[in-house]
Amino acid sequence: MEIKPVKDVRIDPNMPVEKLIEIYGDIYGFMAGHIYESANILAEGLKESNVRILTFTGNLISTGLRGIITQLIEKKAFNVIITTCGALDHDIARSNGGIYFKGYFESDDENLYKNNIHRLGNVFIRIDDYGLRVEEFVKKLVKEAVKIKNEWGVYELLNLAGSMISDENSFLRASRNSGVDVFVPGWPDGAFGTDLFMESQKYKDFKVNYFIDMKKLSDIFFDEKEKATALIIGGGISKHHAIWWSQFRNGLDYVVYLTTASEWDGSLSGAMPREAITWGKIKPKAKKSIVYGDATITLPILAASILKVF
Repeated sequence: MEIKPVKDVRIDPNMPVEKLIEIYGDIYGFMAGHIYESANILAEGLKESNVRILTFTGNLISTGLRGIITQLIEKKAFNVIITTCGALDHDIARSNGGIYFKGYFESDDENLYKNNIHRLGNVFIRIDDYGLRVEEFVKKLVKEAVKIKNEWGVYELLNLAGSMISDENSFLRASRNSGVDVFVPGWPDGAFGTDLFMESQKYKDFKVNYFIDMKKLSDIFFDEKEKATALIIGGGISKHHAIWWSQFRNGLDYVVYLTTASEWDGSLSGAMPREAITWGKIKPKAKKSIVYGDATITLPILAASILKVF
């Protein structure tokens, strides 16, 4: 490994983002060097790979980062999306008139509860802008779905859902329009999944079958001929689903983790890319990096770099 000196840098307030990423490479210390490395890994990996995976946790869709995630999908930087039921809930609620507000971490939660306001970190959501909007949408979705067929994979339902959304910042709409499938292994764990269950009690022939999604995933991941790249934002089931399926093609070729979790407790969310090598989920010679930090800060920087490629 070639050892290079750390450089002192000066900032031009008018510099483009790609120049800022180069400066991170000179600053190098701590996470600056990791952002620079991650940008380079993604630039190469997304150009070289046919399988381009993006995973993210649902909380991010409650923030303005939703628009950037949607933009990445619109540009077809990624062609496999894996996320959580919470992401569906927030996308549907916001696409159907729900307004999320800038709040405070230090808020009086008892007072918020009395005033029918949910708090997600420092984002405020009126109760009427969340569950009810998802419920109303799912009713319409299932009504349309049973006109077509009775048994559905989750990714198929989400494709149909995307066709029913007009909000240009919806990642479900962008996925549908870009021909990108959205996989949600934890689909029952939220309003969307619960509402599907409720509707299934009315439409007795309506069934959700995640094995249909697994067949689609097997078609994607069992082919080793093409390289695979993943940008994994956060942890939990969306992270694991991506690396779990990747073992069936002997691991990812390129991977970047954006996380705030640490590895000392043995959690999947905190596990570093090198640990996944032992499970066959990332190739031993894969190009890999991890950036510790809030994704609402780190992803916009990396997204600007990715969009230069697409």
